[in-house]
Amino acid sequence: MALRDIRLELARDHDFPDGSVERGYEFTAPLTDDGHLDHDEWRDVKDRCEVRRFWHNEADEHGRLIHRGRGWAFHYDDAPVDDDEPLFKLDRHTLVEGEYVSITEHDGVQRTFRVVRVR
Repeated sequence: MALRDIRLELARDHDFPDGSVERGYEFTAPLTDDGHLDHDEWRDVKDRCEVRRFWHNEADEHGRLIHRGRGWAFHYDDAPVDDDEPLFKLDRHTLVEGEYVSITEHDGVQRTFRVVRVR
């Protein structure tokens, strides 16, 4: 296991046919060698699992990667819990370059993001 810095960028959709490098997330998380989130390790390092949401023409949002039940989400500083952004089935998906992750954002829309960097 190792803490990794991960960058997600908006994948192509009807509004952005080429995706967008100006919209996405950067976060730190403990990953296994095959790219799965390591829940046991997360418990020990969760205070270091920070997230930054960047979106063109909007202020960055800062928060943490959290785990609830079997699910993962981004929780932002000073935001109510019902404003968290869940990551779709991240307990089953891998965070490796070229893979895709779906996130339900504040506006209730689920968007797909491509993993562009894992360091």
